[in-house]
Parts: sequence; structure tokens; C-alpha cells
Amino acid sequence: MSNRIKNINRKILSDKYFTLSEVKFDYQLKSGDWVKNTWEVLERGNAVAALLYSTEKQTVILVKQFRLPAYMNGVETGFMLEVPAGILENNDGSAEKAMKREILEETGYKVPKLTKIYDAFATPEGSTERFSCFVGEYSDEMKVENGGGLDDENEDIEIVEMPFKIAIEKINSGGIIDAKTIMLLQYAQINKLII
Repeated sequence: MSNRIKNINRKILSDKYFTLSEVKFDYQLKSGDWVKNTWEVLERGNAVAALLYSTEKQTVILVKQFRLPAYMNGVETGFMLEVPAGILENNDGSAEKAMKREILEETGYKVPKLTKIYDAFATPEGSTERFSCFVGEYSDEMKVENGGGLDDENEDIEIVEMPFKIAIEKINSGGIIDAKTIMLLQYAQINKLII
């Protein structure tokens, strides 16, 4: 823990699906002076995300779903193209196990092998959420369920298989604007997962 932070006081403002806290603390500047700060912090828990790719078909699997915050911030339809992702749940045991569960729920694919590539914070200035990011190769034989999300979570997910080249073009044209999806697609491009 940092020795530049002290007198931390946390007050929960909302604790419905996620926890929103007001955090007051003293922070030591580089100059050595101490200042008082008040931040609101969204405590989301940790999450997972994975890019599924096929070297044989030169394709990736993405999901398309409605995102209310994106709609509220100008995405006309509110629908986003994303990699499969989700929240790490208490009974998952590991990030990889959680990711395999999310892939099956959202896409219907049972992918036996995932490679963890990194952890990343999406918005560290306001959220505690840390993503564990994976890549995994899929094949048609791995499709064992319909996918589309869970009814009890009101998920309405469209599974989108598209050429990798088109996915990269969609980043440049604004058709893909989700940060974790852009990061994973660019990771695949830089590391030549799909040639």
C-alpha cells in the first residue's frame, strides 16, 4: 500500500448491483504537501474478456448486445460489438474458469484452451474493475449450445462471426468502439495470431 495516502474514509452511496462509494482521503503530493480529496468510486469487482479466433477460417467471434450507458452517451442504437466478457463471480474459482463460463453462455462455444495475455484496468480513475484478458482458438466443432446469454439475466446477445480483417476495419471506421475489444483485436494483429 502507498505511504502517500492516509485517513481513508469510505461511505457507501449505493449498493444495488454494483457499489458506489464516496471515498475521502489525504494524499501527499510530489512536493511533500498533503491535500484532502473526495472521490466517487464504482466498485464493480473484477471481470474477464476473451478474443475467440480461428486461424483456419481467418475469423473472430464477437457478440452484439444493447448497452444502456453507451446509448445514453450517443451510440444511436445502444448496440455494441464486443468480445465475450463478464464479471468474475464468487464461485468461479479462477479468471479462466469464469471466462470459459462466459464464452459458453454468450456464444455457445466450449473452448478447451485459453491463454491469459494480461490484466488491465478499463477506467482506473473511477472504477476498481480489473479485466483478465484471454485469447483462444475456436472451431465449429466446439459449438455445443445456442449461446445468446442467460434468460434470468435478461441477456439478448447476438453471436457475430466475422473475418478478422473486417473486425480490424471496424475499429478504424468506428464500428467497434469497446476498449477491451479493440485491445484484444489489436493484440491479435500485433502478435499475428491470424495471418
